[in-house]
Amino acid sequence: MNREHDASRRSLLKGGAITAAVVASTPFLGTLEAFAARNAQGRGAGLVRSSYGPLRPTKDLSTGLELLQLPDGFQYKSFSWTGDLMENGQPVPTSHDGMGVIEVRRGQHGPEIVLVRNHEASTGPLIDATGIYDDVTLSNGLRPAGGTTNLYVSRDIMQPVRTLPSLGGTRTNCAGGVTPWGTWLSCEETTADYSTVGGRAHGYVFEVTADPALTTGEPIIQMGRFAHEAVAVDPRNSYVYLTEDARNRAGYYRYIPTDASQQLGSLAVGGILQAARVRNVALADLLAPKQGDSYQLEWVEVPNPNLEPQPEGSGPFAQARRAGGLSMSRGEGIWYSEGKLYIVDTSAGTDSQGRAGYGNGAVWVHDLANDRLTCIFASTDAEIANNPDNITVSPRGGVLLCEDGGGVQDAFGFGERLLGLTTAGEAYIFAKNNVVFDDVQAAAAGKNVSGGDYRSREFCGACFDPTGHFLFVNIQTPGITFAIWGPWARGSL
Repeated sequence: MNREHDASRRSLLKGGAITAAVVASTPFLGTLEAFAARNAQGRGAGLVRSSYGPLRPTKDLSTGLELLQLPDGFQYKSFSWTGDLMENGQPVPTSHDGMGVIEVRRGQHGPEIVLVRNHEASTGPLIDATGIYDDVTLSNGLRPAGGTTNLYVSRDIMQPVRTLPSLGGTRTNCAGGVTPWGTWLSCEETTADYSTVGGRAHGYVFEVTADPALTTGEPIIQMGRFAHEAVAVDPRNSYVYLTEDARNRAGYYRYIPTDASQQLGSLAVGGILQAARVRNVALADLLAPKQGDSYQLEWVEVPNPNLEPQPEGSGPFAQARRAGGLSMSRGEGIWYSEGKLYIVDTSAGTDSQGRAGYGNGAVWVHDLANDRLTCIFASTDAEIANNPDNITVSPRGGVLLCEDGGGVQDAFGFGERLLGLTTAGEAYIFAKNNVVFDDVQAAAAGKNVSGGDYRSREFCGACFDPTGHFLFVNIQTPGITFAIWGPWARGSL
């Protein structure tokens, strides 16, 4: 997640902005008529009260600290903090980021959920995994410090969580996505190149397995070299859809694999990378969409997915633009659900100076049945949504966004938030970052992190277990993973 944020989006909320409306509990999936009708009436996205109720500081069942604000009835447990020890004796890496549930299997204490978690670190200590891509040591003694760790979480949630390294030697592993065959695709959000100093070029996608010993650490070159953000796989045909995070030079791509067998390693056999283009509109810039904007997509081939960065952007983006490809502002999270892809453009919109692509963010739906791209949510103010980033869809069909805009002030104080979306394309606050502690409290909780006020730090990696009982989510800094559970049926999640 690129941290280039406009200062105007960090301003405090205007008083009395939250309306008295209540969020409907209807799942978001299905038709798009609700927000389309809203757009026809000239009404934009708003912030409404959550049917889950107001938030309050809630104690972590692991540390006793009030790390989150949640509605009444919800509980949570933190685990696998930065600095905790993994099973191999190495400290848990920094910069927790994208995450997904890839398997539920039998464990020592009953059913065990397997999560893969990205680490968006650039250089530092190497993650000591079996699969290592680039083990170069730079002149300053640092090494590529990104990668992934696997978390093994018992459904008996108070049991200890196991953490194992699963991918190392990568860099800036931001988001990614789950596959239908039970693996995780981890994406590098960088095009750094260490080949001139004995290392390797970066900017690729890697497949990570539930058993870390089976992760090879080799990139899927044909998926392209660019500042990857997230991926989502269409289970019907194995097409992989990819977002790019490069300010106002962000393409939207799909990878058509040669081998559609949906097995470990099938994507690495090879395939074709394509970029989206708006039909009859060459070089469309979708930088400042309004709720209800809709476009028909078509696809152009990217001849050389591994082309180095060009003056006009990444190699794939430059080739796509030469063929009339579209551009988003900063493509971030993407999630597949029921034949649709939910896509976040974290800085879509305009800022106070009228600059397109420097706004508060938007959410698109790509209907795979007809290749139609429609904007279902567009924030016009930080109080509504402050640069959403990662996105997930619950098993019940509820859409949840992770904010990454530096925090906002609202009725529940200052901090980053988890936002739900209603069927009418309105946001509501489900949870709030409340991470504030000092060094004494950290030590008392057995944590090897510095005390501080971390409320401005981003939520990321939100995902539900297949039953919809647990919501897993990270706060990137100081690096904490949470499991949240409670009366989900009270609202849309």
